[in-house]
Amino acid sequence: MFEMMIEILIKTVVILGLPLGALPLIIHVERRGAAFMQKRLGPNRVGPFGLFQPLADVAKFMFKEEVHPAHVRPFFYTAAPMIALIVAILPLACIPVAAPFEAFGRTIFPEVFRSDMGIFFAFAASALGSYGILLAGWGSNNKYSMLGALRACAQMVSYELSLSTSVVAMIFVFSTNDIHVMVAAQQGYWFNFIPKWGFFMQPVAAMLFLVGIFAESNRLPFDLAEGESEIVAGYHLEYSSMKFALFFMAEYIHMIALSTLFIIMFFGGYNLLPGLELIADKIPLPIALFQVASLVVKIALMVWFFVWVRWTLPRFRYDKLMDLGWERLLPIGIANLIVTVLFVYFRN
Repeated sequence: MFEMMIEILIKTVVILGLPLGALPLIIHVERRGAAFMQKRLGPNRVGPFGLFQPLADVAKFMFKEEVHPAHVRPFFYTAAPMIALIVAILPLACIPVAAPFEAFGRTIFPEVFRSDMGIFFAFAASALGSYGILLAGWGSNNKYSMLGALRACAQMVSYELSLSTSVVAMIFVFSTNDIHVMVAAQQGYWFNFIPKWGFFMQPVAAMLFLVGIFAESNRLPFDLAEGESEIVAGYHLEYSSMKFALFFMAEYIHMIALSTLFIIMFFGGYNLLPGLELIADKIPLPIALFQVASLVVKIALMVWFFVWVRWTLPRFRYDKLMDLGWERLLPIGIANLIVTVLFVYFRN
């Protein structure tokens, strides 16, 4: 019992602590990436290449005066940022970073919460993200905050439908709910050079899922909840100091969690990057380390893709956003699911 508690504690610190530790680096990459795309310098004063600028920002948020408006609903106003951060972290608890391995005479599963239904837990937890936003808008007792919260919730619900159809299609393709089995099914190559990734099995589901995670994480071009030109700043208008920083952290962690789920289902998860297995065979290190490194590289590329899209595509108009979700993506998702079910049925 004691050994199990120690194991859970270590996995919690590693798996949940790494994204929190990586936040300053991701923020720096986003700011430098924006500067690169706009042909300017970006952060370059604090530390070499501006690397310590995110740490300076963290210190600023920690010591900045906290403004508590008199017109807010105190309990909900205070609880909203904490709920947003906790809900963003929850999906990471059931996401494995490597395959199960033998150590200390027992099989170690490299995720905090081990379940055959882990994929459903992850999506159920990520869907709860709208609660923190809605509480922030309502608790702020401000019309602009409430408009931003309503926009975000309507947007997330709309795109969760098409996103869910892509997830169910992949569950039919892999014939399992178990994340480890899904990743194992993507090992190997077709014709010795095409990886057996879910993307090549289900490109339509992959595109639906990709658009869905942009809408779920409220990132451009779907950041209508924070439309500065229409609603000032959205649901976090009345927040400052660390409460605002918690929303900021929740958005990036939600982005990491959804990117990881996308990689697990469509890009081989923690399977080694193409060609890395040749290097791993020659280096006497545990294969789990190479698997973790492969997953981290894939997540880093996905985060860079988020940054690239942010500074490439303009913000949608809200009615166009809803039309895309209900009139385009949802019918395509349902049609793709029907075709997938029929294909799997006749294949079996």
